[in-house]
Amino acid sequence: MENHSIQVKGLQKSYKNLHVVKGVDFEVEKGSIFALLGSNGAGKTTIVRILSTLLKPDSGSASVNSYDVVSDPENVRGSISLTGQFAAVDEILTGRENLIMIARLHHLKQPRQVADDLLQRFGLSEAADRRASTYSGGMRRRLDIAMSLIGKPEIIFLDEPTTGLDPEARIEVWKIVNELADSGTTVFLTTQYLEEAEQLADKIAILHEGRIIASGTLQELKKLFPPAKVEYVEKQPSLEEIFLTIINKKEEKAI
Repeated sequence: MENHSIQVKGLQKSYKNLHVVKGVDFEVEKGSIFALLGSNGAGKTTIVRILSTLLKPDSGSASVNSYDVVSDPENVRGSISLTGQFAAVDEILTGRENLIMIARLHHLKQPRQVADDLLQRFGLSEAADRRASTYSGGMRRRLDIAMSLIGKPEIIFLDEPTTGLDPEARIEVWKIVNELADSGTTVFLTTQYLEEAEQLADKIAILHEGRIIASGTLQELKKLFPPAKVEYVEKQPSLEEIFLTIINKKEEKAI
């Protein structure tokens, strides 16, 4: 228990007649990068919204930093940060003003110093006094993640953080995610990009039609893939091949 930042058991959620999350179980270790991988509509954002107390589950249980998301939402919110699919920056303000505003909302001493430190860390010092509306997609995402780190949350939820970014900006975000985990922050990442999960995650859970159909390290998931029948060189399966194999197996069983 002590080594887990997030514990989820039997989580279910429906919207009217649509059953979105169908009995999900998983655990996330402290200081790790956990990737919830799935296609659009698989239920990833619904799970993030439940874990960040924005949505109540219909049944099952979930705890974040040992706090129950339903009975103790205030303590959950005090220990996490959430970055959604679209950067939540104020485009009228400059990068520095965005950070100072959030630091003041957290009642931190020396908000300007907090802002300057984060601008330096995220490579935004030169653009600090430009309006956020002039930032590229990658710069905006970096500013968004910098804002979410104010107050030093123990867990950061990144809901599809690289959607719409070009390859260079995506790699920048990957570097930031790795640095967060190296500093002891637990990162819960949702993505539909197989390469992203393959590059970043210590553990991957594959969510398909509201259920987790496989989970483990990349090496553990590779064991679910049929061994290659090659005479000379054994080809290592990619996460894409594993993902498609697992999903096809589940769909064949359902028929």
